[in-house]
This record gives sequence, C-alpha cells and structure tokens, in this order.
Amino acid sequence: MAATDLPTLSCWVASQGLIGLQNQAEGLARALGFPFTIKEFKKPRGWRPWPLPPEKYGFLPPWPDVLITCGCQSAGLSVAVRRASQGKTFTIHIQDPAMAPKHFDVVVAPSHDKVRGENVFVSQGSVHHVTLEKLKEAADHFRPLLGRLPRPLVSVLVGGSNRHQDFSTVIARDLAGKLLAAAKASGGGLAVSPSRRTGAANEALLRQELRAVPSYIWDGSGENPYFGLLGLGDAIVVTSDSVSMISEACSSGKPVYIYELPNAGKRHKIFLESFIRQGLVRLFKGSIEPWEATALNETQKAVDFIRLRLKERWGRT
Repeated sequence: MAATDLPTLSCWVASQGLIGLQNQAEGLARALGFPFTIKEFKKPRGWRPWPLPPEKYGFLPPWPDVLITCGCQSAGLSVAVRRASQGKTFTIHIQDPAMAPKHFDVVVAPSHDKVRGENVFVSQGSVHHVTLEKLKEAADHFRPLLGRLPRPLVSVLVGGSNRHQDFSTVIARDLAGKLLAAAKASGGGLAVSPSRRTGAANEALLRQELRAVPSYIWDGSGENPYFGLLGLGDAIVVTSDSVSMISEACSSGKPVYIYELPNAGKRHKIFLESFIRQGLVRLFKGSIEPWEATALNETQKAVDFIRLRLKERWGRT
C-alpha cells in the first residue's frame, strides 16, 4: 500500500536509549513513511509492565496520531498514551508486550515470542532499519576501504556477552581459528565489525589471530562500516547472541552463517532453530560455501499489515 493512501500522520518513536530497541522502532517508522519524532522516556520508579499515567514516563500531550514502542518496559507507556488520548493515538508495539495484544492497535512480535492475535503481525526475526537500497549505498561508500580485500569476502558481525551467554577469550579464539580456516581455504578476505559487547580483550585477540590472512577489523573510530560489510560481503558470519544482527544479515540476500555461542536461552534457541530449519541460515563450522539466499524483508511485510489497519481509521477511499 503506497504512502499516498494515507494522510501524513504525526508519529512518535519512544526511546529509552537502548540502541537495539530504538533501531527496530526507528526502522519501522521510516518504512511507514511518516515524519517522526524520537521521544525519550524514563522508566518510572517502581516500574511494572502495567501502565502508569503518561506523565510518569515524562510524556505529555498533545498526543501523536501514531506511537511506536519497542520492548516490554515501554508497553505500559503505550497503553497509557492510548488511554489518555481516548483511543485517538494508534499504538504499535514491537516485541512481546507482556500483556494481552488487545491493549494495542498493532503488535509486531517475532515468532519465537509466541504472541498471537488478530492484531498481531508475526515476524521472522526482528524488524529493523536495513534496506537493500541502504546496503547498496553503503557498499559504494565503503568500497574504497574494503575493496582491497580479496574475494570471496566474508563479513563478520561479532556480538558479545549478554545475560545468558558469555563471549569469553576461549570462544573468541575458537571463532578466530574457524575464520582463519575459512579464509585460507577460499583464498578470500575477512571484514570484521566488533560490537560494544565484544570487549577490548576479545577484540585484541581477534586482531592478533587474524593477521595471518587479508583482513580488516573496525577499531571503533570513524564511520561505522556495518552496513558496508552487509553490502559488500559475499557471505556473512554472525555470532548467535543477537536476534537483530542475524535478522539484519538475512535481509542482505547473502548466505548467512551463524557462529553459535553456548548457553542460549529458551526463546533464543527457538529463534535459531527456526531460522536453521527454514534454511535462512547455516551453522558456521569453519568453512564457507556459496548457496542461494533470499533477502528476508519482514519490515516491509509488517508495514503492509499496519497500513491496512491505519487505512481503516484514516485512509481515503
């Protein structure tokens, strides 16, 4: 459904400053095509998932036409604004809200969250702000930096420790060994993007171990080449700790390999098993082989789902 099917609506994206959640909400807002404002919210004292008055979150009227929230801590805010606006604000919540979907106009939830309902769009992985157009632009922009590396080029997205999983130096050394084996076997190069969760010691270890093959490892300075890696890589290796990174990699249309970290939580295991079962990813064991991959475009599917419901309220006939 084209943007012209709807009037221009005011839109707020609620942010608590958590980059992974904010990227999902911003990505959906951009894909919907409305101008939006990022509104910082604070977690109220004695936070609970059920709503408190909006001012407790730092939100005041006039209320927007559309409010996008992401993550269970913002679910109460969404319900509070919907009530305060007397239902005039169309609320879109991303991820499991930890309450019934009926409290929102639309819920966009990944399949491993098991949230279901007439107003629920069930996505494969997470929605995000990656598009093929953005990757093409990034590939052109970062080609002078990464174009010197031999093909096939394997782009590597490295996450790190989270509340369930530990990205230790032992694991970092194992990942480096498998990447070395893959690069030597193919004669290609490696382009590596660590994250803030990777840790300085692990990043230094990767940098030391991968010197034996043509490689580039972002050091955190200058422009982040993340989108360039997605756009230029012939294949992508992603550590298994991040649903967002895996979902974004799968949107590239490149073969995606998962380096599996131990001790994944139950929901995360369901997510990984689903992607493997559907052939969207393969496990990385130290070799890369080409295979046909299809770009996963769940964000656009979510937009189509939402626009149908927006048109019921605001659409022109």
